[in-house]
Formats: sequence, structure tokens, C-alpha cells
Amino acid sequence: MGEATARALGAAGATVLLAGRNTAKGERIASEIGPDASMHRLDLADLGSIHEFSDNLGKRTIDVLVNNAGVMALPLSRTPDGFETQFGTNHLGHFALTGLLLDRITTRVVTVSSAAYLLGRLDLDDLNWEHRRYSRAGAYAQSKLANLMFSLELERRLAETRSSLRAIAAHPGYAATEVGSNTGTWFDGLFGFGKKVLQRTPAQGAESVVCAAADPSMTGGLIGPGMLLYGSPHQARIARRARDRDAARRLWELSEKFTGVTFPLQ
Repeated sequence: MGEATARALGAAGATVLLAGRNTAKGERIASEIGPDASMHRLDLADLGSIHEFSDNLGKRTIDVLVNNAGVMALPLSRTPDGFETQFGTNHLGHFALTGLLLDRITTRVVTVSSAAYLLGRLDLDDLNWEHRRYSRAGAYAQSKLANLMFSLELERRLAETRSSLRAIAAHPGYAATEVGSNTGTWFDGLFGFGKKVLQRTPAQGAESVVCAAADPSMTGGLIGPGMLLYGSPHQARIARRARDRDAARRLWELSEKFTGVTFPLQ
């Protein structure tokens, strides 16, 4: 999905900074996009790597940040900083990255969620699955709900400061990537069905993300396919659980505590 997003933005004339753990793959993709694309090492599961990436950018400004990294339905494991890996990578990593880069972003922050957020339950007393029975699919759905709630809360906080910066969430619906094909959960059946019936490519899945990043008419909320799992991008309805402002505020406060990152919002 990230590759498809980067290729689409590069084809439209953007200068693209790819970031990820697999630098060899990223450098190949960057070379195929063209001279205005470059690869930078970044591990969203490691706060040290996030700080290093931010420091290496210096004072370089960024028009659009696309928070796209993600892991899905992993067995229980912990990040180097001790967080449950899906929550630590999918939410806390992007929260920290956005906070560290915010004063260098000029236009918008796009955070990629998933339709799986509809199945998510945010346990604010045990976000890192230290006390409850671990569920691979449940942990993924919680992290995607956290992505959406973070984007909506950031949007509210930016509006309160009268910032011109926008926060927009996007979800791709179904796309035939490998991330959901070998999870050992019911996601495998869903992805198998999607491959046979919907047959949507990663580029089609990335349409909502590209729209959120580049369409000036999109100014907030959630962008997703018109038929939830497929269709052209549109402003999507947001379920009530993601619109819980008290829960979003508490999630934000806990995320600051976990990562040590605060946002420069005055």
C-alpha cells in the first residue's frame, strides 16, 4: 500500500521521501519513481529509530506526512520499548513521528486506518495487552481504531489553535496485499474472499490515501471506498465509538506518556 501511494504521488510530480525498515527495497522503488524520490531508514516499532529519523531530516519542511506503516494480526510480541507490537507500531509509532515532525509539516497529516476499526475495542486500562487474554485480530482492530481516533483528535486540536494544517484519516477498503493472507486468523478467509471476488489491486486500495493526501476538497474526517471494501474514494461515515471525544483525549494523554512525545500545539 505504501509503495502504491508513493508511486502515485511521485507520478503526480511530488518529491517523495520513502521511509521504512527494508532500505534495499525502498531504494529500488525510489529509483523507479525517479530522481525526486529517496529512501530513508525508519522503524516505527522503535522510538529510537523514530527520533533518529526526525533528527536526520533537520529543518526540512514536509507538505504531507502519510502515516502508512502497519503490521497485522501478529502473535503476541513486544517492541524494543515494551509495547504490544501492533499497538506500538501502528499507533504509537505514528503518534510519536507526527509529534516530532509537526512543526515542519505545512499542509496535512494523513493517517491510514482500516475498516477493521469497526471491530475494534479500545481498552484504555490495558492498551498493551498485559492483563487481558491476547487476541491477534483484536489487537489489530484496536490499533486501527486508535489510528482513526488519533487523527480525529489531532484534527480537533489543530482547529482549536486555528492552524491551517489539516489531519485526515483514510482507509483502503480491501486490496490484494500480502499483509492479511497468512495471519492465522479469520482475516485470512476475508482476504481470500477479497482476492477471488473483489480483485482490487494495491494501487486501487491506495486511491483513498492519495485522495486524502492530495485532493484539496478533502479537509478532514475519514476517506474510504464508497462500498466500504471497494469503490471510489469518498467522505466516509465514522462509527460512534471512534467519535468518543473523552476516549480520544485519554488515548492522546496515554500516548504522550508512553512515547514521551508532546505536540507543539499552542
